[in-house]
Amino acid sequence: MNWLRAFEASARHLSFTGAARELNMTQSAVSQQIKSLEQHLGHPMFIRQPRTLHLTEAGERYLPVIQDAFERLQSGTQSLTGGEGHQRLTIQCNMAFSIFWLAPRLPKLLDKHPWLSVNVVPEIWTTQTEPSASVVIRYGRSDVASTGENSRAERLSQGNFYPVCTPELTANADWRKDRLFDCSAVFCSWETWLSDQGLRLPSNQRVNLTSTYSITLTAAVNGAGLALGHDVLVQDMIDQGRLVKPFAHSVPMQEAYFLMIPARHSQTYASHAFIDWIQGEFV
Repeated sequence: MNWLRAFEASARHLSFTGAARELNMTQSAVSQQIKSLEQHLGHPMFIRQPRTLHLTEAGERYLPVIQDAFERLQSGTQSLTGGEGHQRLTIQCNMAFSIFWLAPRLPKLLDKHPWLSVNVVPEIWTTQTEPSASVVIRYGRSDVASTGENSRAERLSQGNFYPVCTPELTANADWRKDRLFDCSAVFCSWETWLSDQGLRLPSNQRVNLTSTYSITLTAAVNGAGLALGHDVLVQDMIDQGRLVKPFAHSVPMQEAYFLMIPARHSQTYASHAFIDWIQGEFV
């Protein structure tokens, strides 16, 4: 079993060092266990090159077999031991995603999986993973997806960003004069939206900043002015008529939402159910 765990982790990371960190072992111990497995099977599992590691054809065939076996073992053990641990789901994601995307869809999740017990842990500006988190959803450019040692990242959605406001303000909306709201430390800013059209803010125009979209978009919903939003956060409010797009121009986002998927042997019934559900929501 130790040989197989070392192989699965090394194949997933394509790194003996990454596998060693995950398994709390030394790199040399992982390497030795892989050699023992290869001798037992009579086939090399990896092509070893300086600073790179690749699966052989035999390794590529063997990896899904081992991953499926680990998943079956975990599921069988959980069904035998019972308890409530496999029903608890702790989701870590930023505040705006929690409020504007996840919370409105929790009824759908819980209707589909009524046995789940959900705990949402919001974050603002951090890539520090909550120790108890079953799954983590991160917002940022692709480099945020490289911070998880024991998980792989899957991009959920990217889309476009654009100004929004209430229907009452849209007829006379003017970014040169109206109050503007934005989220700080993001790439999809008023300056980016305007420069994409060859425009710029007047020298006397100011942008009100907050640390989270949950504040800027709430201000917009309450008629405070124009706020920048993006598809994932504002589409529901646009569909409901609470917000509108006063201008036609949209700009592709540099940031995206990433689902950090735990290693198979670290998943529970709850995390597996949530991963399947959220992937379906973003199809």
